[in-house]
Amino acid sequence: MPLRLLRNWRRRRWLKQPIPPTWLPHLNGLPFYKQLAVDEQSHLQELVQVFVREKYWEGCGGLDLDNHIKVVIAAQACYLILHLDHDWYRNVKTILVYPTAFLSNMPATGPDGVVGPASAPHAGEAWMSGQVILAWDSAFSGGRNPDDGHNTVYHEFAHKLDMLDGFADGAPPLGSRDQQKRWTEVLSQHFKHLRADTAVGRRQLIDSYGATNPAEFFAVATEVFFERGAKMKKLSPDLFECLEHFYRPI
Repeated sequence: MPLRLLRNWRRRRWLKQPIPPTWLPHLNGLPFYKQLAVDEQSHLQELVQVFVREKYWEGCGGLDLDNHIKVVIAAQACYLILHLDHDWYRNVKTILVYPTAFLSNMPATGPDGVVGPASAPHAGEAWMSGQVILAWDSAFSGGRNPDDGHNTVYHEFAHKLDMLDGFADGAPPLGSRDQQKRWTEVLSQHFKHLRADTAVGRRQLIDSYGATNPAEFFAVATEVFFERGAKMKKLSPDLFECLEHFYRPI
């Protein structure tokens, strides 16, 4: 059986059964989930069922990985693709979860262009090879604080969406040439403004870490779109519109 057919068969088999009742309290503990319409909650439950079962999970640093951790992370990741499709995470193979911030092997580049030490602690990473690495305390607190504009899970899974075309360049696959052109114009302009403001210490709605490079700008802008969307729509309506057209296509 071809791989795609096998994958779809497995998904249909999983979704013939309702979500395990023991998972529902984990979802209901997430404020954004409780704010969804009933049909959106049902669809998110389906996405979570597939995501939890389809990805390889591993606890690291002594973490006892249980369904609570998996469901809370999966719900946040799948919230980004609520109006898209399972296959937008086809490049996510493995999710590694540490109890807290972990030491990274990847050098960190700050908004000022300075490369930090490889051993700097991280709350999350997304790798082109298919891994997403998360600190559980950060993932948990991000899900419980839906309007502070910071969410590690959103950030790292936005990177995975960005990487779908083989590049981490701040531009996920887009629907048309017009959308691509508009995306490039708007996000490039806001990225330049953020870099200029960051250089002089002027704060913006989007965190200064987004000034690091276009990939980080998209990931940080995604956090703000999902957590402080009303504020973004008021202050940066063109940026909000681009992200809305991507995450919530009509």
